[in-house]
Amino acid sequence: MKQTQTSKPTKPIEVKSVELAKVIAKPNDKFPDPLRGEFAFVGRSNVGKSSLLNALIGKKVAFVSKNPGKTRTINYYLINSKFYLVDLPGYGYARASKKDREEWRKVIERYFSERSWNMKTLFALIDSRHELMESDAQLLEWLEVLGISPVVVLTKIDKLSSSELNKQLKYFEQVLSNYKIREIIPCSSLKKEGLDRIWNVIIEEISKE
Repeated sequence: MKQTQTSKPTKPIEVKSVELAKVIAKPNDKFPDPLRGEFAFVGRSNVGKSSLLNALIGKKVAFVSKNPGKTRTINYYLINSKFYLVDLPGYGYARASKKDREEWRKVIERYFSERSWNMKTLFALIDSRHELMESDAQLLEWLEVLGISPVVVLTKIDKLSSSELNKQLKYFEQVLSNYKIREIIPCSSLKKEGLDRIWNVIIEEISKE
């Protein structure tokens, strides 16, 4: 697992075009053509996933749901007509019912079973301000069973002081060493820190073709 580090805000890929190419809402909805692959983003509700996607793309394309924990669609954003950024539904909302949690699991299970072959990287978003939550740990354990090694993105680092950030980075490096993690990327959508490292992961995967 690569060590964490903050990085200067740069943007290796120029996003010339973006469109919401496909929304998977029902079990019989068909997934889009594979093109040059897809890069999926998953995390707890309110972890800052929509803000991160908007910051990466450079425009508002992902919207925060008015009903956290209720959104169960898989949204495919087509970038430069070449590859997708995939917005997976959020999990762990405190008020979500057992039925809602089961529905989320069904959606995610279908995605991993039908699209993992085309998924170049899974970015697992975790709030940097807190310790690893049970739902995050359960996701990481599930991914291990599925043989998926995610890149962990620690969100909202701009909310932490320098000393708090250093403390949290050390904590996550230690606790995440128990899981098969490819890399840890500290990130701030607001200050655009860490975005270049996410793009670098994407570029490296695409260039392997």
